[in-house]
Amino acid sequence: MSVVACNNLTKVYGRTKALNQLSFTIHENKITGLIGRNGAGKTTLLKIMAGFLRETSGDIKVFSEKPFNNLKVSGNLIYTDDYMNFPTSLTLMDLLKTASSFYPNWDDELAVRLFSYFSFQSTQRYTDLSKGMKSTFNMIIGLSARCPLTIFDEPTTGMDAAVRKDFYRALLKDYIDFPRTIILSSHHLNEMEDLLEDILLIKEGELCLHSSVEDMKEYAIGLSGKSNLVHQWTKDRDIIHYKNIDPDYVYIVVKNDYTESTLHQIEHDGVELNPVSANDLCIYLTSSTKGGIDDVFSRG
Repeated sequence: MSVVACNNLTKVYGRTKALNQLSFTIHENKITGLIGRNGAGKTTLLKIMAGFLRETSGDIKVFSEKPFNNLKVSGNLIYTDDYMNFPTSLTLMDLLKTASSFYPNWDDELAVRLFSYFSFQSTQRYTDLSKGMKSTFNMIIGLSARCPLTIFDEPTTGMDAAVRKDFYRALLKDYIDFPRTIILSSHHLNEMEDLLEDILLIKEGELCLHSSVEDMKEYAIGLSGKSNLVHQWTKDRDIIHYKNIDPDYVYIVVKNDYTESTLHQIEHDGVELNPVSANDLCIYLTSSTKGGIDDVFSRG
C-alpha cells in the first residue's frame, strides 16, 4: 500500500520552482531517506506531504487523500523540525502529558524512558533548552507519537555525535517494535545509511534518484588508473564524477551497467575497479559539476 504518491508535483514561489514535476511513491512500513543539499526542496516537499502547504500543480496523495488542510491526514502523521512551537506556560513533562491526548498510539512509557535517558528535568521549559536539546526533545515527541506517517525534517540539528548515534539507534529499535512509515530528511546520508530501506534523492527541486539502499550501492562504479585506459573504458558513457589524481592518472565514476565479462577485461587491462558508497553517489549526483570543488581550481 502506498502512503505517499506524487505525480508531477510542482511548487512555485514567485519565479522560483522549489519543486519541479516530482513523481514517486513511498510505501507503508518503510524508512525512507529524503536526501538533498541545502535548498534542494526537501522541507517544501515534506510540508506539502504534511498538509501545511498547497502544491502549485500536479498531484499528491497521502493515505489516498489530498493532504492540504485534511484532518484524516493530519490525524495520522507527525512532522518534526527545528521550528516546533510549544506553549511556553507548560513544562517539558506537561508537554509529554498533553501530547498523549493528541496521538492515539502514544507510548507514554517510551517517552518517559527517553526523557530520563537524555537527562531532561520535569520542570524545564522548551524555550530554555539549547538547540541540540530542543532537537532531542522533538525526537522524543516524534518517536513516542508512533504515527502511521512519521516525518523528521533534519532531526539531528545541534545534536552532538553521541546523541545523534543514540537517536538513530532509538529510531531503529522502536521501528522494529512498532513498524510505520518514517521519512528522514537530511543532507547527511553517511550517518543514517544503515537505517534506511529507500533513498529519495532530489536536486534543485527535481527527482534525481529513487532507489533501495541496496540497489544504490550497486548503481555506480569507480574506475581508476592511467588516463588513456580509463577513458577508453568510459568513452561514450555518462560520467557521474571525474577527478584527476595526477597528469596521467584519473578516477572516473560511471553507472555500473557493465557485464561481468567486461569488468574482468577492464581489470585485466590494469584499471582498478572501486565500489561507490551510497553517500558518495548522492554527493556526486547532486554536485553542480562533475569534479566537485576541484573544478573551481582547474585551469584547463
